Amino acid sequence: MNNPAARSYPPEAIPAVLVLGDGSVYPGFGFGATGKNLGEAVFTTAMTGYQETMTDPSYHRQIVVAAAPHIGNTGWNEEDDESHDGRIWVAGLVIRDLAHRVSNWRATSSLPEVMQKQGIIGISGIDTRTLVRRLCNHGSVKAGIFSGAQAQRPHAELIAEVQGQNDMAGADLASEVSVDKAYTVPAEGQTRHRVVAFDMGIKTATPRNFARRGIETVVVPAGTSFAEVQELQPDGVFISNGPGDPATADEMVATLREILAAKIPFFGICFGNQLLGRALGLETYKMKFGHRGINVPVVHHESGKIDITSQNHGFALAAPGNTKILTADSPETDRAFSTDFGPALITHTCLNDGTVEGVALRSGLAYSVQYHPESAAGPHDAHPLFDQFLALLDQHDQERKA
Repeated sequence: MNNPAARSYPPEAIPAVLVLGDGSVYPGFGFGATGKNLGEAVFTTAMTGYQETMTDPSYHRQIVVAAAPHIGNTGWNEEDDESHDGRIWVAGLVIRDLAHRVSNWRATSSLPEVMQKQGIIGISGIDTRTLVRRLCNHGSVKAGIFSGAQAQRPHAELIAEVQGQNDMAGADLASEVSVDKAYTVPAEGQTRHRVVAFDMGIKTATPRNFARRGIETVVVPAGTSFAEVQELQPDGVFISNGPGDPATADEMVATLREILAAKIPFFGICFGNQLLGRALGLETYKMKFGHRGINVPVVHHESGKIDITSQNHGFALAAPGNTKILTADSPETDRAFSTDFGPALITHTCLNDGTVEGVALRSGLAYSVQYHPESAAGPHDAHPLFDQFLALLDQHDQERKA
């Protein structure tokens, strides 16, 4: 598109409705593609970064409600996609006001144009404050956006269709977002280490952070066997973020246990945190409405340091004893537990609601966090976690050569 900032996008009177599984119907105006999309309604409190959010594979099969009232003013660019191929992964977008004019020097297109091209349906004119409060009070819920002719169907028919879709609990979605074949992201400058990264829905910012630290990343499909990992001779293994219920990933957990038994350095983010926890014997559960935003405070228990973090997850780890809530001053006795691979510890906790946000082996050979240190979008407080992995790889390499 030539000079998108010079063009305006007046709202078109496309009828649309947002339908929730509890029977609620919210009328509005459609934008992007026309038709119907089903998914789980979730909300994000992020004020910026809608392009990164929409292209994050972790949002697969989710209809995202933006708490920020004004969306679309920065348009769409060719730099901020978080999916490997630039695909939008959200099932739909719910907003209060759609910007009618793109105003950003990097923009190459508008939000509605990209959504229309990729078949993603949006609805504007919704009182998102009321909707977010409803989701907070009653939890994430099945939903659907219907626009154009689809919006003219009887509401009872739409509600029945929304209610008939599959639940997110029990959904095995990683294979639907993972790559089909491996690819390599080279290190910047001299290659210091090679890491195998399981793509459960990986964001492009993660290999970029590895590359800046001299780490070559071989991204492999979900379901890659331990034998195939060994053939790549990695210095470490990483498991990425991703959508779906971690309780469905027993095969991946079994592979991770083989990695831990082989004493290969391990780092996990989001879905990878849940899988490490399950590999160490902890349970996971579906949260009421999850954490989605870029301003979530998390405490590191050992140092007392608080990071403001970017988050996107609807499932979480339970603490030892199947406890779902910890506090900033939870004693080590409440956070420590035994595993088949040695003593382990809950390392991080969310200050908003006490959710477990990190777990590690005491040996330091394996650790993970529930939040997104790669940010994109979001604050950079947790970037040192990538430095920690580099230090772990350096130390392990020195020990092998000793």
